[in-house]
Amino acid sequence: MSASRSLGPAGVWLIGARGSVATTVVAGCAAVTSGLHPPTGMVTETALFTGCDLPELPSLVFGGHDTLDCPLPKRAEELAAGGVLPPGLPGAVAAELAAADDEIVPGGPLPGDSRDERQLIDTFAADIRDFTDRRAPAGTVVVNVASTEPAAGDSLPPSSLYAAAALQAGCPYVNFTPSTGLHHPALAAAAAQSGLPYAGRDGKTGQTLLRSVLGPMFAQRALAVRAWSGTNLLGGGDGAALADPAAAAAKNAGKERVLTDTLGTPVQGAVHIDDVPALGDWKTAWDHIAFDGFLGTRMILQTIWQGCDSALAAPLVLDLARLVLRARTAGLSGPLGDLGFYFKDPVGEGPAALGEQYAALARFADRLRGDAGGVGEGR
Repeated sequence: MSASRSLGPAGVWLIGARGSVATTVVAGCAAVTSGLHPPTGMVTETALFTGCDLPELPSLVFGGHDTLDCPLPKRAEELAAGGVLPPGLPGAVAAELAAADDEIVPGGPLPGDSRDERQLIDTFAADIRDFTDRRAPAGTVVVNVASTEPAAGDSLPPSSLYAAAALQAGCPYVNFTPSTGLHHPALAAAAAQSGLPYAGRDGKTGQTLLRSVLGPMFAQRALAVRAWSGTNLLGGGDGAALADPAAAAAKNAGKERVLTDTLGTPVQGAVHIDDVPALGDWKTAWDHIAFDGFLGTRMILQTIWQGCDSALAAPLVLDLARLVLRARTAGLSGPLGDLGFYFKDPVGEGPAALGEQYAALARFADRLRGDAGGVGEGR
C-alpha cells in the first residue's frame, strides 16, 4: 500500500482554482467518484496503471489560489449552461464543489498589491502548508491551471511565484500551462535542491496532440512536408489571455517545437490564435499540411479538431495529480521526463512523438508498480 493511501486524503492545490479547467476537475472527480460518469479520458484509470498504487480518486481533496471571487458552484452552473458540464451535474456534486470552494484563498499579485516577491511567496506557501496540515495528511501537489501569462522578464511572474511557493511548502509541482512556472532561471537551484518531483509544461489536449501523431507518420513514411500551418479559434478566459501576442507566442512555441522534433527539420508555416468570445470554452483548430509524395507529387492534408478545452484538460490534470503524488511517495525527484505524454513542452529529456511518449509512460508505470524509487530525472 502506498504512503499516500495509508496516510489518508491527498491534496490537489490548483492555481487558477475558479477557472473553467479547475471547476471541471473538481466536478469531474466528484462525478466519477460517485459513479455518475465513467472516467473517460483518464489514462490512470486504464489497465496501464493497474497495481501502481496511485492515490484513489475519492481520497483527493481540492483547494487553491485565485484572484477571482466567483464561487465554484456558480461557476459550475455557468459551465453547464454552456454545455461544458452535463445538465444537472452541478447540483448533483454541489457539496463537493462547495467544499473545494471553501479551500480557495486569494492569490496575487493584485492591482496595488504592496507585497514584494518574497512576501508573496511566503504567503502562498503558508496557504498551501495550512491546507496540507488540515486536509491532506498524505501530502499535496500544486497544479497550475491558470490563464497563460506573457513571457517573463527578469522579475518573477505570478506563475513562478506560485511555483516557488510550492517548493517552499515542500510540495511537488505540475505546470499545465505554457507560463514560466519553474522554468525561470532564478528557480533552477531551488528546484534542484528541493528533492521534489515536478512535471510540465503546457498540457497537450488537441491540436498538438494530433501533430505529435501525424508528424512521426510523415517522417516514418519518408514523405517530405513542405509547410504546416494552423489556426486556432477559441473563446473563454484562455482566448482572452492569448489575444496578447506575448502570451500567444509562449503557447505557439510548444506547438511548433513538436513539429521540428518529430519531422527532424523546421517547416514553413505558423500557428495563429484568434480570440472569439462567442465560442466560450469551445475551440476549433485547423491544420493545413502541404507535403510531397513519390516523384514529387504535391499533396495536401487538412485536419479540423473541434473540442471543449476544459473537458479535454480535466482528466489529464487528474492523471497528473495522481502520478506526481505517487512519484513523491516512490522517492522520485526532479523533472519527470516520462510524463512528456501529457505536455507540449515537457521538462527533462524525452521523445516528442506520442507513440514513444506512451512507451515512456508505460515504463514509468512499471517503475511505480515496482516502487523502484531513486533520484534523478524520472526517466
